[in-house]
Amino acid sequence: MIITGLLIPMAGIILGSAIVFFTRHQMSELLQKTLFGFAAGVMMAAAVWSLLLPSIEMCDDLGKWATVPSALGFMLGIGFLLLIDIITPHLHFGTTKPEGPRSRLSRTTMLLLAVSIHHLPEGMAVGVVLAGAEHAETGITSMSALIVAAGIAIQNVPEGAIVSIPMRAAGKSRWKSFTLGCLSGAIQPIGAIAVILLSTASIPLLPYMLSFAAGAMLYVVVEELIPEASSGTHTNLSTIGFATGFVLMMMFDTIMA
Repeated sequence: MIITGLLIPMAGIILGSAIVFFTRHQMSELLQKTLFGFAAGVMMAAAVWSLLLPSIEMCDDLGKWATVPSALGFMLGIGFLLLIDIITPHLHFGTTKPEGPRSRLSRTTMLLLAVSIHHLPEGMAVGVVLAGAEHAETGITSMSALIVAAGIAIQNVPEGAIVSIPMRAAGKSRWKSFTLGCLSGAIQPIGAIAVILLSTASIPLLPYMLSFAAGAMLYVVVEELIPEASSGTHTNLSTIGFATGFVLMMMFDTIMA
């Protein structure tokens, strides 16, 4: 099941990146706003229902202190992504000013690093639920883990397109744009495997790691996706996209699990 869980999100990235073979034009602002909002909605719902709530439930024996491990893990996840954001030179689509320390990296490389920062917490989330599903005492089922992987895969489709289509518009070949789109998600399985290995070594860490992944995901939502979706015009479409992504992931996690 672990291998399947790792491959499902990558399939979403590949499918999204492949959209570049079917379009000649740069992605419209309307579509970009909708996709950014959708991705933010999926990630927020996954952080709450797939990560934070299971983390709290695993600590029921602590009584009124059951939220403490989740709160600690959550803040550590926020801090971890904040540190990554600070020390990594990266450039967001639609901007000309890089963030992070000065570097001589190419624009393409910094664009890929920006997307990789987005994908890292998603990989961590998939990895920790897959690790939890391997142990009955965690209360995380195999179906729940696969639902998280499927939800991330759905969210990865627009993110793959958001990388490959602008690369094509910038003059790169379709195959190179497709390859760069796929490579932007390579950090996901790496992050997932690292978390799986760490979780397997210490099951008591799982509540902290679930909330850690939730914090990391919500950092990306608040720091990157929502500002990108809410700036400029057509912000109503990003709100609709957010609501759609949030409800879809919430239903996946609560009905199908």
